[in-house]
Amino acid sequence: MHEVQRPPLRPNRYVAPATIPEALALLAADPGAAGRTRVVAGGTDLMIELDHQVGGEVGALVDITRIPELDRIELRDGRVVLGPLVTHNQCATSEVIVEHGLPLAQASLEVGSPALRNRATVVGNLVTASPANDTISALRALDADLTLTSTRGSRTVPLADFHTGVRATVLDPDELVTEVSFPMADPADRAVFVKLGLRRAQAISVVHLAAWCSLGSDGTVADARLALGSVAPTIVRVGDAEASLVGRELTGEAIEDAAGLAAASVEPIDDIRGPAGYRRDMVAVMVRRALRALATGEHRATHPASPPTLGGPVVAADGVGTDAGPGQTIRTTVNGQDTEGPWTPTSLLDWLRDQAGLTGTKEGCAEGECGSCTIHLDGVATLSCLIPAGRAHGAAVTTIEGLAGPHQLHPLQQGFVDSAAVQCGYCIPGFLMAGASLQAERPHPSPEDIHVALSGNLCRCTGYYSIEAAFGGSGS
Repeated sequence: MHEVQRPPLRPNRYVAPATIPEALALLAADPGAAGRTRVVAGGTDLMIELDHQVGGEVGALVDITRIPELDRIELRDGRVVLGPLVTHNQCATSEVIVEHGLPLAQASLEVGSPALRNRATVVGNLVTASPANDTISALRALDADLTLTSTRGSRTVPLADFHTGVRATVLDPDELVTEVSFPMADPADRAVFVKLGLRRAQAISVVHLAAWCSLGSDGTVADARLALGSVAPTIVRVGDAEASLVGRELTGEAIEDAAGLAAASVEPIDDIRGPAGYRRDMVAVMVRRALRALATGEHRATHPASPPTLGGPVVAADGVGTDAGPGQTIRTTVNGQDTEGPWTPTSLLDWLRDQAGLTGTKEGCAEGECGSCTIHLDGVATLSCLIPAGRAHGAAVTTIEGLAGPHQLHPLQQGFVDSAAVQCGYCIPGFLMAGASLQAERPHPSPEDIHVALSGNLCRCTGYYSIEAAFGGSGS
């Protein structure tokens, strides 16, 4: 049987605890007999893993996204501290992160699309433990630590020791990552993140790099960190290249030496995104570019002041606990109407179509790549294929059926009609839901705003020009 014909892994229970102690108790009580308990933060990796049968049988999903105050970013005792529900859109737009952890802000903006970044969490990126995950290298360069908590207590683990291989970590089954922290930036620090992907958005890294340098008063490098991704089973530091920079100014010769040493120190794999030789060559190119940006002070130039978030940067936690299993009911508000139906161990996309009977929301990829399933969850644009059905309990959902008013189309829908932007119609619901969020956020978006906001939506009829024109006088 081909992989796509195999049934996905499905939980037999969905629990959304209202507090961290409740979540830890659920993990501690897991007998493991019917499959281990899995934690949902953003769910953007986990839902795909279940569909692709990654990680073995699953007994219950413990969804921590209803627990308040886990999405905080704060300064504490000279460190930047992130909670486990901090999303990539939060990091990309946070003044604290941009000031003290610029590579994390830059890396977060490279993850997926705006609708995905409203749910996808930094901690989820770390726990998934793929060497292609952008934020891991950023946090390695920032010298981050993790706090791991269970009913047995808490422990602090340097991020450098957290990953043991591809999709492998030291996290015990009964533990949660409850904090990520790194030192606040010193005025002498400069740091940057650079990435090579095969397309502008929704791209898995071919190679990525986070570079950090501390400069002395004489302009020489006092310390350096270079963290590389997609070139080894885990994110790696290149010690020889780092050491070669210490005591030298970031001039052409020092930069060339570091670039050559970094390329010589890695043994990347061949895969569909690029052969090993190409990756090795690109390591040198990217180290060179990153260090030149640090040398010239241009490392902040590429990060936008206010990237579109489509209603985010996070779906707010509300403390509404849920414990659902076979035979239990989901009660939610869909398009302003009280709606209920049986809980199913599926995605919210499937529940909306199969239980609520709303088929306007489409499944294009079921992996968060195409945007056809975009909805508004508590007013925030998200991808319903990557959200467990139980998350809708007690929430407010808007689908394409609820976008128009009772007697007239939404202005963007009218714009699509006027600009002949509706092609086959399959992808259009997702474009409209993302675009409506953009218009609510920015009534007069620029062309760049439109491009970023719709970067997660694919049109198979190649109708992008008319879709952009549908925004009318708002910048197209």
